[in-house]
Amino acid sequence: MSAEAPRRVWAPRHVAFPLRLDGRGRTTMVDDSEYVRGLVEQVLFTAPGERINRPDFGSGVGQLVFAPTDDALAQSTQALVHGALQRWLGDLLRVESVQVTAVDSRLEVVVEYLPLTATGAQDRRTVTVSGGGA
Repeated sequence: MSAEAPRRVWAPRHVAFPLRLDGRGRTTMVDDSEYVRGLVEQVLFTAPGERINRPDFGSGVGQLVFAPTDDALAQSTQALVHGALQRWLGDLLRVESVQVTAVDSRLEVVVEYLPLTATGAQDRRTVTVSGGGA
């Protein structure tokens, strides 16, 4: 009888966002769920026109810092974020919900999504955009 070698399971690895070095001075690698989280942040915080070869990439949430916060802005931000995530990451995740709340001079954006990866675990990201004037 021969002993069968244990099968090694390789998890897909991706370059971390933001790009950083690990303790050994090499590029930090992350698993699928952390990779998708980084992509969600890229879509949320990239302003349209910021990428040279993809001028319409992003949602521009960061530009809302100077907008007056109210319920109308919250509703339009919700549609903006949902549409941008669906357009740019629709093949990697399914957006479950986007909730935007205007509180004082800030917007709180909560994105819940299901990564379309092997784990399929639901993830939740909270982004706060502060600033604005009422």
